[in-house]
Amino acid sequence: MMLGIDGVLLALIITFIILFGSILSGFPVAFAIGGAGVLSFVVVALLDTAGLLTHSLVDVTSPEYKDLLNSGVSRLAISKFSYPDLPRIIEPVFSQGWERAVDRTLSFVVNRINERVIAGQSIETLLAILMFVLMGITLERSNIANDLLTSMARVFGGLPGGLAVSVVVVGAFLAASTGIVGATVVTMGLLSLPTMLRNGYSPKLATGVISASGTLGQIIPPSIVIIILGTLAGDLYSTAQEERARSVGCNDALTYLGEPAVVSVGTLFQAALLPGIMLALLYALYAFGYAIFRPESAPAVPSAGHTDSRTNRRNILVFAAGVPAVVAGAFLLMQQTNIVGSQDVTIDSYSDIGITASLRTNVDEQCKRSMIELHGQEAWNQAVSEAEAIAAQGGVEASEKLTEDELAAALQTKLAAAAPIGFGIGGFAFAVMLMISLGRSADIGLSQRHMAVGMAGALLSMLVDVWLVTPLTSPGLTVIMMLIPWALIYYGIKPVVAALARVELLRVVFPPLVLIIAVLGSILGGITNPTPAAGLGAAGALMLAAFRKLTDDQKSTKVILQASYAVVICILMGVNFDLRISTEQVSPETWIAFLFAYGMYLYALFGLLMACLVLYQGDVLRPVVRETSKVTSMVFTILIGSQVLNLVVISYGGEHYIQQYLRSFDNEITIFLIVMVLLFVLGFVLDFLEIIYIVVPIVGPVIYGGTFDPAWVTIMIAINLQTSFLTPPFGFALFYLRGVAPRSVRTQDIYRGVLPFVVIQIVGLLILWFFPEIVTIVPQLLD
Repeated sequence: MMLGIDGVLLALIITFIILFGSILSGFPVAFAIGGAGVLSFVVVALLDTAGLLTHSLVDVTSPEYKDLLNSGVSRLAISKFSYPDLPRIIEPVFSQGWERAVDRTLSFVVNRINERVIAGQSIETLLAILMFVLMGITLERSNIANDLLTSMARVFGGLPGGLAVSVVVVGAFLAASTGIVGATVVTMGLLSLPTMLRNGYSPKLATGVISASGTLGQIIPPSIVIIILGTLAGDLYSTAQEERARSVGCNDALTYLGEPAVVSVGTLFQAALLPGIMLALLYALYAFGYAIFRPESAPAVPSAGHTDSRTNRRNILVFAAGVPAVVAGAFLLMQQTNIVGSQDVTIDSYSDIGITASLRTNVDEQCKRSMIELHGQEAWNQAVSEAEAIAAQGGVEASEKLTEDELAAALQTKLAAAAPIGFGIGGFAFAVMLMISLGRSADIGLSQRHMAVGMAGALLSMLVDVWLVTPLTSPGLTVIMMLIPWALIYYGIKPVVAALARVELLRVVFPPLVLIIAVLGSILGGITNPTPAAGLGAAGALMLAAFRKLTDDQKSTKVILQASYAVVICILMGVNFDLRISTEQVSPETWIAFLFAYGMYLYALFGLLMACLVLYQGDVLRPVVRETSKVTSMVFTILIGSQVLNLVVISYGGEHYIQQYLRSFDNEITIFLIVMVLLFVLGFVLDFLEIIYIVVPIVGPVIYGGTFDPAWVTIMIAINLQTSFLTPPFGFALFYLRGVAPRSVRTQDIYRGVLPFVVIQIVGLLILWFFPEIVTIVPQLLD
């Protein structure tokens, strides 16, 4: 062994020295990673050919090794690290020669790139990166951050540390709408840093809060980090659990775990929601606490135009807080009492399949012992009882076609359970009431006649639903019956909308907020997967940017608005009408609904093309497309280069070596802590993409092969990687801010200012460690 070091360990050291040198050389990272893989393979191959790299490993033919296997020790748990006294053999690093390694690596590279970049199952999810990047850059170019910072400063500026809190709020908002760290940090640095410094804020607090808030896009959905991690985590978790199940004597992970070993990007978005909000709150609390103890470094800045009118305060208190609280309480109460709820009476023509046992019990003795050890004796006994009861009934009940009488009985049961007021009509009516109340709070002089008519229309719509509309009423007839109530509502809310549009905060926040809710709601609610939702977000961002461009140029926005309404109508038509026209019998109502929805679709498409034309003529679309191409090309090039480097490490056994070392620790917690510390340290010198594509595939089979929840593991990794943007000296957020900060702000101020937020990141990780329910509760509720 060269220098007394195991050949594989020395090859790993050589690989990572070459990798770090390539990255620090200034050569483009996307190409440096692949080049480092090729160069390190050449160096390792030369040393191996010269006989300088030899590797010791356990002799699997020895009696001692076989005795361990026969005693029940898992094959994965046996290594020279776990059992150093086992007999060993000495082999070259490339046991079959470097030529054979080249052949295998090249074939693996082609297969891996085909699976993960060109035609694999994960490519559809990776396409969401392109759409979300386009959405983020488009919104960033539409000056949304400028308006948000101005509005939030007026809301929070009067509080101690209010400007810092407003930066955190805007950072969280931009994270959910753009997710582009560089653009967010640069934009907030240009807009808010001079204002904060001019108002006496400490440079350390100002730069720290801007840098940290800009990185929230790495964890708050839709996050590119979570999309990339999700595509890897799904494969790693499934493969690792299958290997774990086989190692304990079970045939597959479904048998051993009692549930499928899957984790999706949508689930990870759900899991990341509360941790992202938690981090934003911790940032804001730190800024507020800093201002309390050091008020001279974060003074309150009273907003211009503040009024102490008692009448206005009372009006706002009643109609912006009191009445909405009553309306929301009434709506929830009506839901709980099933006055408002589902009216779905769809009947399946086949009976449900019988319930199976909670665990598979027809397994061999070794698998049984392993399952009892995992689930507990009580869970196993319950599964056995369930299986015996099913067997006594003649087996699992098969699904059978229902008779006419059974279908009629099932329909009557559904009708009896249906709510008098449908959730859609009831929810819309209460939303109208809330809107009217908020409009009254925004304009004390709002016409009471319009308010009364709007309220009457909302109440009438619910009464019509109770008296005239039944669960069996067709959608078309329901629309006809609702024409009069909806006409009253339209008359009532028209001045309300105008009053709300005059409120700057709502005018700035509402359009991107609707877009965020549409994108995230469709993912979190399980309506669609991230890729179509990202497409919707990109189209919405283009239309929003075009609307703002036309508004700034004082041109008509009628087409963009009408196209937006057309999108909403298309969604409502798809939800409420059966638009299938390829069935044997198609009713006239279905044809009318289909043609109307198709017309709205064509008009929405026309509006999108018109938005692209507006942005193209305004010299906005070209830079947006250019930046989107740069970012996505970088991501996919790094993906290809990292696959080359990863497969080089696999070729000489580096991946197996690291995994064996980690598995030598008996405690799963210790293994995970080692990995988290490793990722944190690597974050000082490597970008998050490099860590995800190079390090995670190596350590993933170990940390995803245990008992930890895969969503929790992934979110912990994502927050750890978010820290890599903040850790000196190579934190990218620090470089972005340094590039736009005034000369009066020293680099030392930026480094010192960000350190408390690095500590907050660690505190956040500790909170999630001790309270993992913060991660898992949302996926469980939405499951």
